[in-house]
Amino acid sequence: MHWEDDHHLHFEEHGLADHPSDYDDASRRVVATMDLESKCLLGEGATCWTTRADDARGLPAVFLADGPHGVRKERVDALGLASAPATCFPTASSLGSAWDPDLAASVGRALGVEARAQGVDVLLGPGINIKRHPLGGRNFEYFSEDPRLSGSLGAAWVAGVQRAGCGACVKHFARGDRAASNVAPVGPGSATTVRSDAADTTSH
Repeated sequence: MHWEDDHHLHFEEHGLADHPSDYDDASRRVVATMDLESKCLLGEGATCWTTRADDARGLPAVFLADGPHGVRKERVDALGLASAPATCFPTASSLGSAWDPDLAASVGRALGVEARAQGVDVLLGPGINIKRHPLGGRNFEYFSEDPRLSGSLGAAWVAGVQRAGCGACVKHFARGDRAASNVAPVGPGSATTVRSDAADTTSH
């Protein structure tokens, strides 16, 4: 079965064939009861990996974790900061080489299942930045140099994650072309400051 058909059937099984409008209506009803401060607090983290809960409106805290290639749920153990054991999946660059949206959806679903088993609500991924420079230190996290292929595989990956009842947060949209270091401080004059020029037509 094609990933798009499978994704649609999932919502039909739960009585949500028209799921976008169903969710939109419920969201609007909640938002209508919120003042500006309440809305702002939803965008403020309670911890490094969780949002703030709004108990008055029945909105629980949301737990997020890195996850393009494996669920990275951080925890503190006897040796210090570590991650809970998780499966290491093929990188996005490997999935891109397969040119197979159904495979990307299968990987996404497996990641979603594992995320939910660990109590993770949203996976931070996939990365869909277009590879434009060989010094892109995170090129392995991106599907392809081709925007159509990246979009197709990214959509399939997200659908797979959602199929497992987990949210997905697409990231690294554009201009993450080069990096000297992924952990050093970033700021004016630092080794990681990179200028990425692109014409307006490229950005659109």
